[in-house]
Amino acid sequence: MSQGTDASLTAPHTLSYTYKRSLGPLLGRFFTGLRDRQILGAKRADGSVLMPPKEYDPDTSAALDELVPVGPGGVVKSWAWVSAPRKQQPLDRAFAYALVQLDGADTAFLHVVDAGEESAMQTGMRVTARWSDEATGQITDLTFIPEA
Repeated sequence: MSQGTDASLTAPHTLSYTYKRSLGPLLGRFFTGLRDRQILGAKRADGSVLMPPKEYDPDTSAALDELVPVGPGGVVKSWAWVSAPRKQQPLDRAFAYALVQLDGADTAFLHVVDAGEESAMQTGMRVTARWSDEATGQITDLTFIPEA
């Protein structure tokens, strides 16, 4: 760039992920469970349950292959309110992203809580799964709502 100019070089770029991930046997069973409206966690050697499940224990690297039912209710451990969702976000109205620890699980996972309004959200509140009308085996088959 020559002295005295403020021009910068630019080029168009579109970020995309053009690959598909292979699920493997454990995650394949997890997503099949979602299709069947069941949430499954991975049982670790020490008896604790990892949700969402992983093929390998993150602490010991041991292979995991046993899935156990968890939820459908749980506790919000932390949350952040999204007052103006963007087009690519899971809901077209205000919602919370929350760390939810499902009943029977020893870990929390990040998911959507459709609470209606921010004042309905609080750490420690109980939530339960609400399934989509047609479950297809995707994590978006469920959202969480406050328990009645």
